Amino acid sequence: MTAKSPADAFDVIVIGSGMGGMTTAAALSRLDHKVLLLEQAPTIGGLTHAFTRKGFTWDVGLHYCGLFGHDQFGGRILDWLSGGTIEFRSVGTIYDTLHFPDGFEISVGRPVEAYKMELKDRFPDNAAEIDAYFEALLSAEEACHMVGAERAMPELFRSAHYWWNKRKIQRWCGRTTDEVITELISDPKLAAVLSAQWGTYGGKPKEASFAFHATVINHYLEGAAYPVGGAATIARSLVPVIEAAGGSAQAATPVSEILLEDGRAVGVRTGSGDEFKAPFIVSAIGAGETVKHLLPEAVREQHWAREIATFKPSICHFALFIGFEGDIAGYGATRSNQWFYESWDTSDAIWKAADNEQIPMMFVSFPSLKDPAHEPGPSNKHTGEILVWADWSSVAKFAAAGNEERADEWAAFKQGIASRILAYFEQKFPTLAPLIVYHELGTPLETVAFTGHEKGGIYGVETTPRRILSDALNAHTPVPGLFLSGQDVMSPGIAGALSGGMFGAAAIDPRIFQKLR
Repeated sequence: MTAKSPADAFDVIVIGSGMGGMTTAAALSRLDHKVLLLEQAPTIGGLTHAFTRKGFTWDVGLHYCGLFGHDQFGGRILDWLSGGTIEFRSVGTIYDTLHFPDGFEISVGRPVEAYKMELKDRFPDNAAEIDAYFEALLSAEEACHMVGAERAMPELFRSAHYWWNKRKIQRWCGRTTDEVITELISDPKLAAVLSAQWGTYGGKPKEASFAFHATVINHYLEGAAYPVGGAATIARSLVPVIEAAGGSAQAATPVSEILLEDGRAVGVRTGSGDEFKAPFIVSAIGAGETVKHLLPEAVREQHWAREIATFKPSICHFALFIGFEGDIAGYGATRSNQWFYESWDTSDAIWKAADNEQIPMMFVSFPSLKDPAHEPGPSNKHTGEILVWADWSSVAKFAAAGNEERADEWAAFKQGIASRILAYFEQKFPTLAPLIVYHELGTPLETVAFTGHEKGGIYGVETTPRRILSDALNAHTPVPGLFLSGQDVMSPGIAGALSGGMFGAAAIDPRIFQKLR
């Protein structure tokens, strides 16, 4: 093994370069900390990275965000982190269209008052309930932010803050989306509409904390946006900030162990045996992955670590990346996302692909129409992405045996999955499907390989009330010098990871709290 020389010394080491890790590293760099950002994948950016095939480029994990306007919370943070080089552009008035059985379709758009009017027009007997639901969203989001802020506070302040706000936190964080919506909404179809976008945070309504639902849904209520130039612009804008402060961002550098001395985190060892030392170590790869794979057994036996190890991973998915040639907008493609449900039970939307059952739900996005910087070229190239929420059991046997050892069977399985998704897409977009000239399937196993997330859980650990109320997911861990960052510290998704990244940075340098106001 090789120990790095003092000339390579860093103030902070951040493990994982997803949205949370990049945010933590850039925020600390803005305050002149020298940060080493390490990523096991070949590309910096985590699920914000992009890939290209045959002239088509797709983002792997960012499909849309809230507006991130310059006068909004997320936009202000990104402007500060990047020096104003990251720009999100609105996808339009309508950003989601929900499709249910029997031809029921409803558009979700901005401003929020217009969406409320649309709901009341479609459900005129439930107007008061609709108002109550939107009031609950605001209150629950406040409760979620209270919990997030606590996770970066020292213990004494955290305990006092929780005691003062306990009733509100328990009311909204301690109950599921289904429990709250059932209490507020009497019409089952209206309840289904209001819970249908749960894929944006990965928590089925019967399992997820309503506070997560409220935080993410509120994030979109004034509109949705997409990064100009695609999601990869985030890493291209933040890495120079890290380097300008004397730090470094290194891809293809997996961390195999967090080094401890006298119970304190003091550095990391990489897969190649190199060691890097720093006073502060931040893990942004996920709380579960940190505990199960990077810490020694003695630490894994501590109460906080045992609790984290009991959390289940969030949902996994199949993603079909599509390349079109032609005027896709003229044949049914839209800047808004399309959600298709085959049942009014929105919780029943996980595809057990191995059982050959019908696809219960499909999310369709056309990123090239959202990106003002997209150049279709003379052949009019455009991109689409289809997501289907999946059950890990569909790929478990390949994960256990190794898909390389069952290469022929794995290839046939993937081809079957892609064919079934394409057939479903053709049912919904019969005139658009003939324009497809390329497709490539991403599976939960690819998610595991690229991110390291257990069972392909793209949203980190489970989104249950137990998770949001857990003291184990604080940015400060009980191990001195070791911190957590990213979506597990706050809430799932890009915006949640951004906030969790800021909380992780603030736990090291409290001056960052000023940017969170």
